[in-house]
Amino acid sequence: MSQTLHTPTAPPTPSPARPRDRHVSDFKALMAQVRESGHMRRRYGYYWSKLIGLTAAGVGLAVGFVHLGDTWWQIVTAVALALLLTQIAFVGHDAAHHQIFRSGRWNEWTSLVVINLFAGMGHGWWNKKHSKHHAAPNKLKADPDIESEVVAFTGEGARRRTHPVSRWFTARQGWFFYPLLLLEGANLHVHGLRRVLSRGPVQRRWVELSFILVRLGGTVTLVFLVLSPDKAAVFLAVQLLVFGLYMGLSFAPNHIGMPVVPADMKIDFLRRQVLMSRNVTGGRWVDTFMGGLNFQVEHHLFPSMPRPSLRKVAPLVRQYCEERGVRYTEMSIGRAYAAVTEHINRVGRGGLDVWACPLASQYRT
Repeated sequence: MSQTLHTPTAPPTPSPARPRDRHVSDFKALMAQVRESGHMRRRYGYYWSKLIGLTAAGVGLAVGFVHLGDTWWQIVTAVALALLLTQIAFVGHDAAHHQIFRSGRWNEWTSLVVINLFAGMGHGWWNKKHSKHHAAPNKLKADPDIESEVVAFTGEGARRRTHPVSRWFTARQGWFFYPLLLLEGANLHVHGLRRVLSRGPVQRRWVELSFILVRLGGTVTLVFLVLSPDKAAVFLAVQLLVFGLYMGLSFAPNHIGMPVVPADMKIDFLRRQVLMSRNVTGGRWVDTFMGGLNFQVEHHLFPSMPRPSLRKVAPLVRQYCEERGVRYTEMSIGRAYAAVTEHINRVGRGGLDVWACPLASQYRT
């Protein structure tokens, strides 16, 4: 009997699970609850109504534009067009994340048509950049959204500004940030065109280029045919400026001012997405205004979840995080914009912005 008890084949005493092992299983358990709740189901009625409704609105706006004719009242049409194009871009974002259809091919072609042909932006450039952001939100040297040559979103970025004028601007950049968003529309169009015209390999280059040229060229041609040159120039400028501002206002509160992760830190998926994201609270009007991006935590955890399900799954995610001591950040839209301004100004003045946490040593390589 004693030989049996001391044989080398006897099973060893189980060792306690390491913290990191437990953390890895946290998201799996949450994902199981979400799948069981049915929130990952496709919402075809919602998205078909969006696709048809927004397309019809665009056609109606074009007909109204031609009917109204050469008048300065067309500035109102320019603002309406900018708002409509942003809502259309939100649908393109959803298709790129495979939120609309089960078929990956249907989602891809829908996003190509919506982003390139309807919105006039570059699908390939945006998709590549956005995928990197989702993989490592707010992580230094990994998230392209916190790398900017104009506004410094991190202390590292602020320290690279050495020219006196650049340093003066950076120290006050929070107050310039929102006016600069007016230029974001032009920035999106330029980057999209630059990618499809680049020498490197570009998937569906001619499809994207054709769609973008038809959209941008057709719009400019129609505007100058209907309006006098001065009104046409103002119309295009207003449309582009409002479009950029609206796009920027929709994305800015999501991560700016949330913890910035050192490049050498590894974090499990649940905490990587939740701790670096901010939800914006409010009624259904906020959902519509921000295209569902106000539920940024849930969107980052479940990128392919249909937009209407994000509000429904949020209470489950919030409770799950609270039970595990994972900070779940949400605030009103006004407080979120104020937090963005405060963070950007603090970084510009040399404030520390890299995440410090007692658990950090467990995640470092």
